[in-house]
Amino acid sequence: MGFRPLHDRVLVRRLDGDEKTAGGIIIPDTAKEKPMEGEVIAVGPGGRDDNGKVTALDVKAGDMVLFGKWSGTEVKIDGEDLLIMKESDIMGVIEATAKKKKAA
Repeated sequence: MGFRPLHDRVLVRRLDGDEKTAGGIIIPDTAKEKPMEGEVIAVGPGGRDDNGKVTALDVKAGDMVLFGKWSGTEVKIDGEDLLIMKESDIMGVIEATAKKKKAA
């Protein structure tokens, strides 16, 4: 992929939502609620403070993150739907999923 976010922006791939309810009812795409979890694909170099010093981001590529429902801007890069958001829109890193993913 030929995309690098600038400053404190992060490129995120949203996780696929469940297609069935617990009772087995299939949910059509138009009725699905968009998931608020995703995988960080790329990060910018960091934001600048008042003195011009670059502050590195706390997230890195490969992290599974939780973000706000309306966070980010939807973009299509290389035919894939992705989100670009500021690091401040990310609520946290999901540790358990990241550990399971590394173990697999």
